[in-house]
Formats: sequence, C-alpha cells, structure tokens
Amino acid sequence: MANSINRRNWIKTSAFMAGSVTFFSGALNKLSAMPMKVKNVFTSTDLVTDEQVILQAPGVMKARLSANENPFGPSPAAKKAMTEAMETCYQYPFMKTRELMGKIAEFEGVKQNNILMDAGSSPLLHAAAMFYGKNGAEIITGDPSYNDLASSAANLGSKIIKVPLTADYKLDLDAMEAKVGPNTGLVYICNPNNPTATVVDTAKLKAFCERVSKKAVVFVDEAYIDYMPDPQASSVMSSVKAGQNIIVARTFSKLYGFAGLRCGYIIALPDTVKNLSGYATGMMSLAATTVAAAAVAYQEKEFLQDALKKTMASKEFLYALLKKEGYTYIPSSANFVMFPINMEGSKFSQEMNNRGVSIRTWKFNNKDWCRVSIGRMDEMQAFADAFKQLS
Repeated sequence: MANSINRRNWIKTSAFMAGSVTFFSGALNKLSAMPMKVKNVFTSTDLVTDEQVILQAPGVMKARLSANENPFGPSPAAKKAMTEAMETCYQYPFMKTRELMGKIAEFEGVKQNNILMDAGSSPLLHAAAMFYGKNGAEIITGDPSYNDLASSAANLGSKIIKVPLTADYKLDLDAMEAKVGPNTGLVYICNPNNPTATVVDTAKLKAFCERVSKKAVVFVDEAYIDYMPDPQASSVMSSVKAGQNIIVARTFSKLYGFAGLRCGYIIALPDTVKNLSGYATGMMSLAATTVAAAAVAYQEKEFLQDALKKTMASKEFLYALLKKEGYTYIPSSANFVMFPINMEGSKFSQEMNNRGVSIRTWKFNNKDWCRVSIGRMDEMQAFADAFKQLS
C-alpha cells in the first residue's frame, strides 16, 4: 500500500499542476511541520484502491463497475451549463460559486459560513485527517469502511482504531462510542457505508452524534445519501443546525454524475469550517465549468429521480442474477452491492478483468467479497456474462 496511487496524492499533484500552489501551500506547510510517521494499517480489508483497479484494467472495458460511479449523468442541463461556461472560463468563478453555496445553504437551512467547498469530498476528508489526527490523536472508524480519511491520518502518525461491523454488516455505533476516549480526535461514520452499502438507524445515529460530539468531533460522510428513499430524513444535517460538533460531507460524484468533474462540500459549525479551511484546497480548486454545472444541477429532482430509477432497475437485475447463481448478498442502500465469492479475491478480480469487467474485492470475516458498482443495463449484462463463467 505504501507505493499505491491514491486520490490524495493525485489531488496534491493536480493542485501544483493547475497552478494552485498559492492556495495549497498553507496546507502543505502545516503538513510539513507535522511528524511523518508512516503506518500501514489497512492490510486485510483494503487490498487495492479504486484507482489501482481501473489503472490495471485493460484499455477497453465492457463494464467499469469498480469505482461506484454513476454512468447516467451528468444531466443535460449540467452539460449545457458547462458548455456555456467555456466562454468565460478565463475568469475565476467567484459569483457562480457563491450562487451554488447560496442554493446549498437555502436548501439545507444553514448559512454560507457553515459550508466549505472543494474539488470533491476527498480533499475535505484529507483536511479533517490533518487537523483532527495531528499529534498522534486517535481516529475511530468502522471495519471495513471507506478508508480515505483514516489512511490519510495514519500516514500522518495518527492512531487508527478500527471497529468491526455488526452481524448484519452495519457500523457498530455502540462499540465505536465505547472506544471514544480523551485522545480521540475524530469519529468517522460513512452512512451509507462503503463497501457494504448498509445504513444505520437514523434516530440512533442522531442520538450517537449528540452524545459523542460532546467528547470528539463526529464526521458523517453522506456521499451516498442521495440513494436513500428520503435523503433529508436520513441525514444528520439537523445535528449541525442544533449546534453539535458534527461535520457532514456531501459530494456531487455519485447520483449527480460528477465523479470526473470534482465537486463536494462539508457543512459544519463556522469555527470548524474556519479550522478546516486552512487544510483544504478550498473553492479556488473548483473549475468554472464544474461550478456552473453544479449550480444548475443542484436538486434537479426530475433528473435525479430518473437516475435513481435506472440504478434501482440495474440493481434488481443484479439481485436476480446472484440469487439464480446461488449467491447471497448484502441488501444495498447505495449504488453498489457486496456479496461473498467462492474464489480468492485477487484471482476473481483478475478473471473478471480478463473478461472486460472491473470490480473490487475485499477480505473480511474470513471470506472473500466482491463489490460491484451499479452500471447501465448493458454493463450489468456484461457483468452477468462474465460472472456466469466463474460462478
């Protein structure tokens, strides 16, 4: 893992290549002043990254189902806005960014000083890792869960406490709370969780946030919240508005189809936003085309519902396939499904690659698992054709 390509290194490299040294230098200066004790804590559940899988895949793929991307977006309106934004892309998109932040603030019922935007949620996760994981502080996370924040903190010398999931593959909030101590810097909750696509009870999560945030900041990553039947009801955004020490992360990379455009944000208390802004690349990393597209696409309900409907149809196709082939799976609340496989993970991944299909694999609970992203129906058929040859 020490030599693996990851989004964090890509972001830092891209920032320099884009001429963003001025805006990124503050974060790098703070990073350089911190002790660099590198640890490799993710040895079993996180064998490779999404990026590695894609980079190692054949040039021509029948189905790219390894990175939880939404192949149905962005919307026509977003594409039109990007095209029009090219005319003035020589200008910094200050006004458009403020317009987008205003829309987010109005919809969520917060103020703009509660919002910190960046080129996707990854640099915001990294900023939280730097700020809350410094001086060897503890970061508590699920196992398995999305590891971007935790692995960043580990590489900076933080102590990572991984808490196994429950028997039904959900984050164990009780066990995580029991691990909170005087040296805890942050508790990371990915809900819906990645890679299991499971969710925790909303009322229980809100109660957890209220209690734990009095001891340590709680970072709730809601990257996949838009795939829930009622995203607002499932969110802990109200915990921030209640003045709790909570950070809520959102991204346009999933249901909005902006994975390659890079746009994300966090909502938190103003002091938290101020603290993290010194470690994040910030809204100056957002391209004019991305901002214009996001401002148009934000809460574009008709398109989002259409993308969600197509995702559900492809997911039901996958469920039926797995049942027919005699496989169980974890019921999914996101745009990916995880199921145990009857082959060693790396071999299964390679065999699927050889058949033009990229997927992800994990190993936990003494089992090998496949995580397959939900694609277009033609991609799901390509997965089915390849999977039947191996099942």
